[in-house]
Amino acid sequence: MRKSGVLWGGGVAIAAGVLAILMKVVPDSASDEAPTFVGSARCADCHADEYAAWQGSQHSKAMQHATVATVLGDFDNAAFRYAKVTTIFFRRDDRFFVRTDGPDGSLSDFEVKYTFGVEPLQQYLVELPGGRLQALSISWDTRPSEKGGQRWFHLYPDERVDHRDELHWTQPAQNWNVMCADCHSTHIRKNFDAVKRTFATTWSDLAVGCEACHGPSSSHVESPNAPDQLSVGKGRAAAEMQTCAACHSRRAQFAEGAKAGDALLDHYLPETLSEGRYHADGQQQGEVFVWGSFLQSAKYAAGVTCAACHDPHTQELKTPGNATCTQCHAAAEFETPKHHHHEASASQCVSCHMREETYMVIDPRRDHGFHVPRPDLTASLGVPNACNDCHTDRDARWADATMQRWYGEAYRERPSFATALHAGRRGDTGAVSKLLTLVDDPKQPAIVRASAIELLARYPGELPGATVRRQLADADSLVRYHALRAQADLSLEGRASLLSPMLRDATRAVRHETAKQLIPIRASLSESDRARLDVELKDLEQALNHDLSRGESWLNVSELQLARGDRAAAEQSLRRAIDTEPRFVPAYVNLADLLRASSREGEAEDVLRSGIKRNSPAPTLREALGFSLVRQGRKPDALAEFAAAYRAAPNEPRFRYVYALSLDDAGRRAEAKRLLELGLQRRFHRDALLALAGWASQEGDRAAAERAFVRLREVNPFDPALPAGFGR
Repeated sequence: MRKSGVLWGGGVAIAAGVLAILMKVVPDSASDEAPTFVGSARCADCHADEYAAWQGSQHSKAMQHATVATVLGDFDNAAFRYAKVTTIFFRRDDRFFVRTDGPDGSLSDFEVKYTFGVEPLQQYLVELPGGRLQALSISWDTRPSEKGGQRWFHLYPDERVDHRDELHWTQPAQNWNVMCADCHSTHIRKNFDAVKRTFATTWSDLAVGCEACHGPSSSHVESPNAPDQLSVGKGRAAAEMQTCAACHSRRAQFAEGAKAGDALLDHYLPETLSEGRYHADGQQQGEVFVWGSFLQSAKYAAGVTCAACHDPHTQELKTPGNATCTQCHAAAEFETPKHHHHEASASQCVSCHMREETYMVIDPRRDHGFHVPRPDLTASLGVPNACNDCHTDRDARWADATMQRWYGEAYRERPSFATALHAGRRGDTGAVSKLLTLVDDPKQPAIVRASAIELLARYPGELPGATVRRQLADADSLVRYHALRAQADLSLEGRASLLSPMLRDATRAVRHETAKQLIPIRASLSESDRARLDVELKDLEQALNHDLSRGESWLNVSELQLARGDRAAAEQSLRRAIDTEPRFVPAYVNLADLLRASSREGEAEDVLRSGIKRNSPAPTLREALGFSLVRQGRKPDALAEFAAAYRAAPNEPRFRYVYALSLDDAGRRAEAKRLLELGLQRRFHRDALLALAGWASQEGDRAAAERAFVRLREVNPFDPALPAGFGR
C-alpha cells in the first residue's frame, strides 16, 4: 500500500506559511465576548519555565521560517538523484533553493520558505502559485552520520514518483494547507477561495504553540486569576485526551474551528481499527499516530492520560526508561528476570510491550496499545509479535513454546478481540457471531466495538442489524456514529422513530450523519424534528463548504445536493471535483452514475473514458465503463473492460466476481466457475458464493448448491439469502 509522506496528524511531516501578510498573528473572528488567540509570546512573562521548556520541544519547531539557524539540510550545491531527476539544493546568500522537477516535469528553481520538523528528519516547504505550500518528498535525515544520517533521502524510495504521480510533491496529497497545517501550526484557517482557487491561509502561531493545547487565551491575559478553561491536568482527563487526539490520531477533518478540549467528533472523524491501518489484534500497521492504539489499552481504561508519562511542554518522558512504567507497575514484580527473562536492553518494558514500526523511512514509533506479546496469534492470524522482532532466526511456534514455558497456558488465555476482527475482515467461519459478541461486550474498548460495528455492516441480516441499533444509545460517540452509519440501508419507514432522536445528540458528527439519513423523509417528521433537521443541514452545508480545494470535498457537496433532489447542482459539483483534482477517481464514477440515471449513457461513457485516460489502469473506472457498455448492449466490449479491471487488481474480490459474471453471460461458465472458486479459496465473498450456488441450482447440482449455502451459513447464519432450513 502506498503511503503519503504528508500526514493527517500526529507525526513528523511538513509545515507552513503562505503570503507575507500571513506572518502576522491573526486574531479569532469570534465575538468580543469569546476569547481570542494572542500567540505564545504573550505567555512567556507569567509562565517562564513552561515557555522555556516548550521552546526546546518539537512542537515549537514543528514549522519555522527557513533561515541559517533553522535549516538543517545540506544546501551547499548538494545533489540527489531519484526517478531520473537530479535535484540540486543550493543557497543564494541567506536564502535556500532547490532545483527539481516541477508541476509539468521540467526542472525549475524553487525557494524553500519553511522548514518542517527537526527529528529524525526535516522536510521543506515550497510555495506554488495560489498560496499553496507544498512539501518536498526529498527530505534531510537529521540523525548523526554514525547512525546513517546527515543525508538526503526520498520518502518513497521503492517507487519512481514523477510529476504525473499523485504522490509527487506538487500534487494535492502533498499540500500543506489541507493535509498538514491543522496539526503543525496553531489556529489554522485555510481560507480557500473556490472561485479563484487560491489559499489565503492564516494562523496565530507558526508552530504548535501554547494555545494549541490550552485554547484561546485573551480572556486569561486580561484576567489571569479568573476561572478559565485553560488548565489541562488533574480533573480534566477527558479534555486532555480530546486535545491530544485532535492531532495524534488518524482522522479526517470535516469542520474548522476546533479548540483545545472540544469533542473530537465535533470537528474530526477518527479511523477505527481498519484493515491496513491496524493488525487484527489492534497493533499499529499504517501511520495511525498513537491515539487509536492508546484507546485499546488497559491504561486508558484505568484513566491514564498522555501527561501521566509525557511532559506536555518538553514532550519528553517524565522519567527515563522503565521508571516511567514503575510509577504504577511494581518494580519488584515486573522489573526482574522472573518476569521478563531477559538481560540488558531486552529487559526494557517497551521492548516487549511497545513494538516499533518505522514510518517515513527512518522514523521509528512505538505502539501505545501496550500489548502482551502473543506469538500464538502470529501463528494463527499472522499478526506480529515482539519476540520475533528480535529473534528473527526463530519462528512464532518457537516463541509460543517459550512463552508457555515461562508463563504457562494462561498467557494464551488472555482475552483478545483479534480473532473476531480477523474473521470479520476475511469472512471466516463464525465471523458474524464473533462480531456480535464483540459489539455487545461492554468490557471491550469503544474503538474495538466501533470497529466491529463497521465490519458487521458488511453482513446482512435482521439480528446483526438489531444488535447494531442498540449501540445508538452507547455512551461513546464513536460507537454511536458507526452504529448510525450502519443504518444507511434502513427502510424509510423505520427511520423516523429510530433516528430522529439522534438529531439532538451531543456530538456534531452524529447529528450530521443523522441529518443526511433523514433527508428523504423530512416531510414525515414532526414540526420540531423538521426544524432541528434544517438546523443540522445548514451546519452540515457550512462544514462541507469550509474547504473546496479537493475533489473529495466537491463530491461530498454533491452527495448532499443529490440527497436533496438537486441533480443539476450535484452534476456541477462533480464536474468541479474532476476539474479540481483530475486524479480523484470516485468523482468520475459518481458523475457517470448520475448521467446514467438521467438517461445520458453516452455522456457517462465519455466521462469514464476520460477518467481512465487520466488515471490508468483505474480498475474501478474500467468496471464502471463495463457496466455502461452492458447497458448500451455492447457486451463483448464490456467483457474486455471487466477483464481489464480484474487484471489491474486481481486480489480485489469484486472485480473477480463481476468479470466471472460477464464470462458466464458470454457462455464461458466453466471459466467463470474456476475464477470464483479460486477466489473463494483465498477469501470469502458473499456474492461469489451466491453466484456459484445459483449456477449449481440451474445445473441440477444440488450438492454443490448446498455446499455453498452451508459455507454462507458458517459465516453469517442470519443472511436473508439462505434458503429455508439453512438459517439459524
